[in-house]
Amino acid sequence: MPIHTTALIFSPALLNYVGRFAPSPTGPLHAGSVVAALASWLDARAHNGQWLVRIEDVDTPRCVAGVDQVILQQLSALGLHADAPVVWQSQRQKLYENALQTLMDKAWVYPCGCSRKDIEEAHALRGAQRERHTLAVYPGTCRDGLNGKAARAWRLNVAAVMRDLALHEPIQWHDRRLGEQTQDVLHEVGDFVLKRADGLWAYQLAVVVDDAAQGVTHVVRGEDLTDNTARQIVLQKALGVNTPHYLHTPLVLGANGEKLSKQNGAASIDVSDPLATLNAAALALGLPTARDVTVQEALQQWTTDYARHLNNKHKA
Repeated sequence: MPIHTTALIFSPALLNYVGRFAPSPTGPLHAGSVVAALASWLDARAHNGQWLVRIEDVDTPRCVAGVDQVILQQLSALGLHADAPVVWQSQRQKLYENALQTLMDKAWVYPCGCSRKDIEEAHALRGAQRERHTLAVYPGTCRDGLNGKAARAWRLNVAAVMRDLALHEPIQWHDRRLGEQTQDVLHEVGDFVLKRADGLWAYQLAVVVDDAAQGVTHVVRGEDLTDNTARQIVLQKALGVNTPHYLHTPLVLGANGEKLSKQNGAASIDVSDPLATLNAAALALGLPTARDVTVQEALQQWTTDYARHLNNKHKA
């Protein structure tokens, strides 16, 4: 399935392109991870930009010791080298604290005492249905006070942010492959967590803060993360930082039709034959198979093909 791009134009003069690949060290890279890694690397190279690698290890209970180094070794074996030193989210706690304090100062966050069970029960009482693999929409139980509960987490008051910044629901944004996207964050997600009940920083806050701090201008990641984008845009607006351009890559599915993921035991990639691994990822991106070439020659050819595709889309 080819990547369709419309928002960005390849140009040697395009300045300040910064992309990133941000794996979580919960397991080695699998075939789906490599699709996202290759796409983000090619997008940066085709735009003469910078490609960063960030280890997203804030969810420490799920992280596996040593896997961060395994991932970096796998990327190196595939010829995908970062243009700046790798950063680890676990070393950036102060940035997240400062961001939460900024939101506190504007009265855009509040403490929440609800457990997941509380939210599910409130959801059931309203007769609401939710789709498989999705969380129940937070009903705003603690928005106006804890009502005797102990504070467990911090949530963004989406309605307050939308009102004070004159933002309009639904949030609209353009995906360079999927096209126009919309989501009513308040009613489809609710006030989302920024700091968890276990004291760890939530993915949404860490990602937005890090992308802004690293000057990321273009996010290329798997399609399974598309649903996070509208929330991140709301948070970007609240923190007064720029919204990157987004492109979500095709998912790689297993034999059971489910997307490959570390959670469902997807096999680690085989770096003993890096060209074969890269060819599989290139196929998912609609790029030609590279034969009888080195890894570096294949990457160069795919960069040329990718850049040509961007130019052709612009001319069309």
